[in-house]
Amino acid sequence: MDFNMKKLASDAGIFFTRAVQFTEEKFGQAEKTELDAQFENLLARADSTKNWTEKILRQTEVLLQPNPSARVEEFLYEKLDRKVPSRVTNGELLAQYMAEAASELGPTTPYGKTLIKVAEAEKRLGAAERDFIHTASINFLTPLRTFLEGDWKMISKERRLLHNRRLDLDACKARLKKAKAAEAKATTVPDFQETRPRNYILSASASALWTDEVDKAEQELRVAQTEFDRQAEVTRLLLEGISSTHVNHLRCLHEFVESQTTYYAQCYRHMLDLQKQLGRFPGTFVGTTEPASPPLSSTSPTTAAATMPGGPSVASLAPPGEAALCLEEVAPPASGTRKARVLYDYEAADSSELALLADELITVYSLPGMDPDWLIGERGNKKGKVPVTYLELLS
Repeated sequence: MDFNMKKLASDAGIFFTRAVQFTEEKFGQAEKTELDAQFENLLARADSTKNWTEKILRQTEVLLQPNPSARVEEFLYEKLDRKVPSRVTNGELLAQYMAEAASELGPTTPYGKTLIKVAEAEKRLGAAERDFIHTASINFLTPLRTFLEGDWKMISKERRLLHNRRLDLDACKARLKKAKAAEAKATTVPDFQETRPRNYILSASASALWTDEVDKAEQELRVAQTEFDRQAEVTRLLLEGISSTHVNHLRCLHEFVESQTTYYAQCYRHMLDLQKQLGRFPGTFVGTTEPASPPLSSTSPTTAAATMPGGPSVASLAPPGEAALCLEEVAPPASGTRKARVLYDYEAADSSELALLADELITVYSLPGMDPDWLIGERGNKKGKVPVTYLELLS
C-alpha cells in the first residue's frame, strides 16, 4: 500500500510538472526543444497518410455499401466479433421482383418473357456484385483497417511518449536554469562594511545548497536527454516505416482496380447477352446519345417514344449464308394473323423493317424459320419486320 501511494504521488508530481511546462510554452514563458526538419517532415507525412487513408476507407465502404444503416450494422457485427449475415444485393432483389411480376402478369406474354430474361441477367449482375464486394473487402479494405488499427495506433502511442519525454527534458532545462541563476546570486561576495557576519554565514550556506541543487538538476537533465534521444529514435524508425506502408497500399490498390475491372467486365458480358436475347445489337447503345429505354414522362406517346432505339435489321439477323428475305414476295398466311398494339415508336433500321408509331394497331404474323423475337407487320399496303418487344398482341 505504501509503495502504491508513493508511486501515485510520484506520477502526480510528474503530471503536474508536465502540465506547468506545457502551459508556460503555450503562453510563451518557457523554451521548447524543437525537432529537426527531417523529423517534422516524417511527422507531417505520417499525419497525411493517416488522414487520407481514413477518407479513402470510408468512401470505399460507401461505394461497396451505399446503405448507411447496413454499414452501421456490419460495423457492430465486426466489433462484437460476430459473422456478418449474408445480405441480398440490390440486383438480386430486383431480379426476384421481376420474376414474381412475370409469374403474376403472365410468363407467356411478351412483357412476361422479357421480365424473365431481364431478371436472370439482374441475378447474374447481383452475384457479380457480391463477389466484387467480397474481394474488395479482403484485398483493399482489410489492409487499410489494419494500418489504422495497428500500425497507426503504435505510432500514436510512441509520439505521445516522445511528447512527454520532451516536456520532461524542457522542464529539467528550466529547473537547471533557475538553479544556476539562484546559485550565481547566492555566491555574490557580500560587502563586509555593510553586511553583518551572521548574514555572510547564511549566504555561504545558501550557496552550498544551490550548488547541490545545480548538480542534481544537471544529473536529471542528462537522464532526461538520454530518454528523449532514445524515444526520438524509436519514433523515427516507426515514422520511416510509412514508406513500407505506401508500398503495401499501392499493391492493394492494384488488386482493387483488378477486381473492379473484372466486375465491370462481367457486367458488360451479362448485358451483352441480355441485349442479344432481346434482339438488340450490342453496338446499338454504344456511342449514341439516345436513351436505352423510352422516357416515362407526361408528354404525348408520340413525342415520348420518339427516342426509342432502333432494333437490328432482318438481313443482319439472318444466319450466315442465308439470303435476306424479300418482303414483296411474302404473302400473309391463310390463318394465324393477329392484331397488335404498338407500345413505343420504332425507327426502321432499313427497308426490310416497318416503322411504328405508338398506340397504332397493325396486323402481325410469323413465318417458318423466323427469329421468335421478330414478326412480320402490315399496315395498309406497307409491311416489314417488327420487334415483338414493341408490341402488345391483342388477338
